Amino acid sequence: MDRVVTTLEALSERERAVAEKFAAGMTYREIGEALFIAPSTVRTHLAAIYEKLGVRSKVALARHINGAAQPAPEPDALPVLALFPIECISADERWHRFANGLSSDITVDLARYAGIPVIAFHTMKSLDSKRPDFAADGKALGAAYIVSGQLRADDRRLRLTIELADARTGVSLWSERFDRPVEDLFALQDSLTESVINVLAGCFGAIATVGRNAIRRKLPSNLRAYDYLLLGVEQHNTFSRAGNKEAIRLLSRALELEPTLARAWTELAYAYSIEACNGFGADHLGAIERWRMAVENALRLDPADSGAQMCLADLMGCIGDFEAAQRAQQRAFDCGSNHADTLALLAGSKALVAGDPVEAIPLIERAMRLNPLAPHWYFGMQGRILFAAGRHREAVAALRRSTTDSPNVLMFLALAHAAAGEGAEAAGYIARLDAEFPDFSVEGFIAGYPVTNPDAARAIREAAKLVQIR
Repeated sequence: MDRVVTTLEALSERERAVAEKFAAGMTYREIGEALFIAPSTVRTHLAAIYEKLGVRSKVALARHINGAAQPAPEPDALPVLALFPIECISADERWHRFANGLSSDITVDLARYAGIPVIAFHTMKSLDSKRPDFAADGKALGAAYIVSGQLRADDRRLRLTIELADARTGVSLWSERFDRPVEDLFALQDSLTESVINVLAGCFGAIATVGRNAIRRKLPSNLRAYDYLLLGVEQHNTFSRAGNKEAIRLLSRALELEPTLARAWTELAYAYSIEACNGFGADHLGAIERWRMAVENALRLDPADSGAQMCLADLMGCIGDFEAAQRAQQRAFDCGSNHADTLALLAGSKALVAGDPVEAIPLIERAMRLNPLAPHWYFGMQGRILFAAGRHREAVAALRRSTTDSPNVLMFLALAHAAAGEGAEAAGYIARLDAEFPDFSVEGFIAGYPVTNPDAARAIREAAKLVQIR
């Protein structure tokens, strides 16, 4: 690293500016416009740069500059993801353009949803559409993970293969194949982008799963902020009392190590919201206040975090500001309309907090289409939405695919069975609630979730009366 930095110091200020812009993938014309010089002058500078740095191509220059600009990772730095431009195997030039646009879209959306830094598309484009050299490219780019892909297409069908690999070793960590009929190309590009993003970047997607598996091989003394974040997300997605308590501990530890880790604040806010709405702690008002503090910190650091906006929407409903809740719901949708986790949360919020359960059903269905790896909490969300919409037997089927360690899932199972006239089945779930969650109550759930949608609250209370659930 020291040798590279010393070499870069041999460049003039203008040559360094030209070199950095070339390394970012800019053209002669774009660099000329940015620096107010003629393209011919850019070429002159480039010749001098090649000679001083001892490189002979844009690829070598990009590696050189990015290697020099990439500091050694800090102990608590997030892993970096690099997506190589998707390789097109087909001869038709339109598919090469399609692959290029798809690469750009996936890179942009990964940067929004993956929760880790993603190297800019123009930087990756400057390396050309070649197969990655994992050892060299991973070192030069400072990447922990590399995503690559191949596209094959004819006039009828398209096949996209995507692979996630360890940038240091080249070992494949995950791969998936997507087959689609060729129809409207823009719609096809959107569909593929959405599918790839959600299987890579969902809360139980490939990146998070790979990260958690690696963390479990580490000694506790070697865990970083990002490691604690991944473990915390896993724990609070159990929706159990013990899991949520552990999530709060892990996420708080992440923020001790890295106070500006926006996603950790978002996940901590969700953990406090789960504590509040499930009655997991004796201090209900304190949980709501901690929920508010965490979500405000998340949005201060990243106002475009769709998950944080959804968490804010539920908080606003909890304190009775329904107009603010609906504004936050809209901002969440604007920032995360293609993100399955956001859509699932939005659907639940519309059904129970502010909105219409009927509007929520297509949102949860879209979330499940986008994410074939749908975690169990999607089904819990779907079950409560279907219950609020009066589709009780469908609600039972969905809830049975969720976790039964959560008191609100047990409650909705009891309510859905009761509303469907199945009192014996409802009684079994009520007995479990009484035995395992003696502090839980229907009214406590309505107040803490909060269930501020009048129709949903009425449906819950009426079903509760049928079986005298407390």
